[in-house]
Amino acid sequence: MTSSDNASQGATATEPFGARTMGLLLVVLGGIGFIASFALAWEKYLAFVEPDRTASCSINLFVTCSAAMDSWQGALLGFPNPYIGVAAFPVVVTTGVMLLLGTRLPRWYWGSLLVGTVLGQALIFFLMYTSFYEIVALCPYCMVVWTIMWPLLWYQLVRGIGSGDLRVGEGLRDAVVGNRHIILVIGYVAAVAWLLLAVGGPLVDSF
Repeated sequence: MTSSDNASQGATATEPFGARTMGLLLVVLGGIGFIASFALAWEKYLAFVEPDRTASCSINLFVTCSAAMDSWQGALLGFPNPYIGVAAFPVVVTTGVMLLLGTRLPRWYWGSLLVGTVLGQALIFFLMYTSFYEIVALCPYCMVVWTIMWPLLWYQLVRGIGSGDLRVGEGLRDAVVGNRHIILVIGYVAAVAWLLLAVGGPLVDSF
């Protein structure tokens, strides 16, 4: 056995997920993200052809997709934001399917997927901020995408750190891998707390 073989074994010794588990996560999270993005894109199309139509995701004046779709933040790149999800989430699903079929993906592929996910999460943070403080309305389909993006990003980071693709100190690696589910929950708690502090009052009053 060569030294490179030993290094390879050491890099995967703390692999936090089996390939099939990671594949299933990507298929489920990517699938949910695609459905929500497609639904919002479809609502945007229907609003274009029938301007007086009430969107199916508009529950009341505060919980509504219309405010987000009609804002400048809803088309940051010159076209509706959900088109980004419609294009990107199939890549996530396809990656998951490849893992379920036993495909071994190269490090550069994982790195590219992670970079794309980080950019997506940065966009989500921006859209959350503008929803809470500028638009002051909550888009249900948008919130579905917000919800799945955090585990999509976090578990990719955990996989990368645990496998050795992302090189960190052993202590940090063990802390991240060993507490991966706890940190995921903490992230959700922080997001919900932010939402309630920012727009909890209007949300309650809307019902």
